[in-house]
Amino acid sequence: MAWDEIRDADELTAMFGTPSYRAANKDRTSLHPLDVRWLSESPFCLIGTADADGRCDVSPKGDPAGQLVQVLDSTTIAIAERPGNKRMDGYRNVLANPFVGINFFIPGRGDTLRINGRARLIRQAPFFDEMTVKGHRPILCLVVDIEQIFFHCAKAFMRSRLWEPETWNPAVMPTVAAITKAVMPDTPESIAELERYYGPSYADQLYQRQTP
Repeated sequence: MAWDEIRDADELTAMFGTPSYRAANKDRTSLHPLDVRWLSESPFCLIGTADADGRCDVSPKGDPAGQLVQVLDSTTIAIAERPGNKRMDGYRNVLANPFVGINFFIPGRGDTLRINGRARLIRQAPFFDEMTVKGHRPILCLVVDIEQIFFHCAKAFMRSRLWEPETWNPAVMPTVAAITKAVMPDTPESIAELERYYGPSYADQLYQRQTP
């Protein structure tokens, strides 16, 4: 069968129809107290960025609830950056194109909180002290000036059964070490060395910044 590609917005509307009143009017431009409460309880988010040419990246960020996000005012939030792989794909994108889309999760909840806006990279600010985890302040913070905020419904989580433990099967895929060696066969470490690296001591590196 030949592919039948949709090429314009009118075709989309003809296929899906128009949104309900609630769906069409749920966008807001500033934080409601319930948004602030959600952010204080969220330990995980996904940040979508794009470079100057529109090529996209989505990066996960996670911290204990209450340390991931700092609400600076009713239209501004800050998200902490911790030690990672040093690629900085998303942050390089922000320097070229400040628009970001973020989805905040609370484990066990199917609904999520979405925030879209313009971002800046802040190297140092007084509020960093309030985002300290295990004695470590953020390396930097992504400060987002909110342009759009709304709650997203739970249908995707209900369909995927993501939060239902009986559906979990992490062993369906090889270990991180085995995957790394398979997709990067030229990496100098052996699988045994990689297994040790990604083993129990891996958690000790979560907030320790390694030297370049």
